[in-house]
Amino acid sequence: MVDRPDVLVVTGAGGMGSAVARRLGSGRTVIVADASLAQLDRLVDALSSEGYAAQGVVTDVSDRKSVEKLAETASGEGRLAAVVHTAGVSPATGSAKTIFEVDLVGTVHVIDAFEKVAVRGTSLVCVSSMAGHYASLSREEEAALATVPAEELMELDVVTAVGDNAAGAYVLSKRANHVRVQAAALAWNLRGARINTLSPGVISTAMAQAEAESETGAHMLQTLEACGAGRMGTTGEIADAAAFLAGPESRYITGTDLLVDGGQAAWIRRHRPTH
Repeated sequence: MVDRPDVLVVTGAGGMGSAVARRLGSGRTVIVADASLAQLDRLVDALSSEGYAAQGVVTDVSDRKSVEKLAETASGEGRLAAVVHTAGVSPATGSAKTIFEVDLVGTVHVIDAFEKVAVRGTSLVCVSSMAGHYASLSREEEAALATVPAEELMELDVVTAVGDNAAGAYVLSKRANHVRVQAAALAWNLRGARINTLSPGVISTAMAQAEAESETGAHMLQTLEACGAGRMGTTGEIADAAAFLAGPESRYITGTDLLVDGGQAAWIRRHRPTH
């Protein structure tokens, strides 16, 4: 009997998702998930034409049952090697409510659903954001975000206090990703599996372009110059970082965050003028 190939799951069929699928998908069954059937079909067709064994599963990460179905489908295809969760919404592309539903609650759905089907060696990489490093939360607020069941997250005071502030929702959601992964690491470890976050800075994607054209775009681009990076990151660089966190070279790394931002966070913390 021929062993079935390892399975790679990638949520999000955008720039980061497509780069990750190509970087990690060779010789594996690649399952791509996205809420948009049209975007999903485009990526699956492209991957298939390039020789990848790719299939698509329409998935709304804000819907727990939809994510559970994705996890069951993936585990039924073979040994679950890696899951890279890139699906997300930014302030330029969604309201505060949508950001919370997708970036906050959706990430918890992914963590919970795939923990149930994780096997020894499975690695989950949740793409968060550099923005999560800017949140100023109390210990109690972080503890709640790390542990409260998914269906209760939207009712937390720290969440409702954001109101309609999309940027605030984004920062809070991305910090929640960090602490949620920290809290989940024990359960994943007990299964012989690993879980980490990856926090990109400004990466050249359609989402970043939308942000660059928004009200805060000029400031974002000025920060890139001031910190010395002088450019946006590429989706290939994020795929390389995801490959590291999903691969054997990082087998002793779990429950933590890898910041990939060209030095922006370091500049903001240590060099940004305070006046």
